[in-house]
Amino acid sequence: MGTTHHDLEAENSGEGPVSSLGVVSCSPIVVLDGATLNPGDNPWGPLASLGALTVHARTSPQQVVDRARGARVVLTNKTVLTRQALEQLPDLRLICVLATGVNVVDLDAADSAGVTVCNVPDYSSESVAQHVFALLLHETNAVALHGQAARDGEWSGGPDFSLCKRPLMELAGRTLGIVGYGRIGATVGRIAHAFGMQVLGFSPSRSAVVPLERFRWSGIEEIFALADVVSLHCPLTSENAGFVDSRRLSTMREGSILVNTARGGLVDEAALVAALDSGRPGLAALDVLCVEPPAADHPLVLHPRCVVTPHVAWATLAARRRLMEITAQNICCYAAGCPQNVVVATHSSAMEKGKVPR
Repeated sequence: MGTTHHDLEAENSGEGPVSSLGVVSCSPIVVLDGATLNPGDNPWGPLASLGALTVHARTSPQQVVDRARGARVVLTNKTVLTRQALEQLPDLRLICVLATGVNVVDLDAADSAGVTVCNVPDYSSESVAQHVFALLLHETNAVALHGQAARDGEWSGGPDFSLCKRPLMELAGRTLGIVGYGRIGATVGRIAHAFGMQVLGFSPSRSAVVPLERFRWSGIEEIFALADVVSLHCPLTSENAGFVDSRRLSTMREGSILVNTARGGLVDEAALVAALDSGRPGLAALDVLCVEPPAADHPLVLHPRCVVTPHVAWATLAARRRLMEITAQNICCYAAGCPQNVVVATHSSAMEKGKVPR
């Protein structure tokens, strides 16, 4: 996908385009890295209907300022918006992050510049939770190992009706520890409970009412020490970067499983390689790494006790369609002076400041 332009303003009155949600849009809009949101199956219509839209498949750090210059709304998934870049974008009024995590934006710099930042907090909960169990069942049942053995003729050439290459784990009665019991974590907990698992949850607030019979709140240290499976579902911040370190990994049970579908930076990768070599944890299942895409010789990608998928937990078509629609709603709500899903709010509404064309 190359750079595409959708200029629908010429088809509307001089006041600017009107969206299907009945509010006046912001324009121009620039998408810095649209290749993953729409690889060809998720049309840009909801955003194109809001005004002059320019979509870049991907944007290098050196291209950010030139491509975002003049835009009132910038959309980014993983393209980083630094303080230096934001200081060179005086027309920018709204940043829409095409994800839940907002660590790609310098939030303090956005606040200083009077730029509102919105995210999409609940578009992929079901998809990510589904991927958690795809990874987990891949490990507990050694699906790839046994599928390959059948293809290689080991089963057809064997003496028994059943071929088991290594011990398999039944989830019923096991304990799943969830670090970050928000929307996604709670969805994972519900599925784990349906499998008959005990669920331990960590959340700094512990404010949610959890309607699960086999659930209790726990501390992070207790989760790592007691759980058969630890699944990470917390945002990446400067405070928790690398918190899954050698000390915590050494407390995990022998043969336990670490699952990470959140952010790669939560895990000290060198420590995890060493921990897998020691058997604590016994297996790791990761959808995220610290640097993406990783080097071809990344030790976790190649490790025999680790399965890595290329950051696809969020990427079902249903989830990407929701992401597109909610992002369009974020822009419309901002233009109407009632922004939603706000991470950084300006001190007064865009309309009060006269920063959004009517």
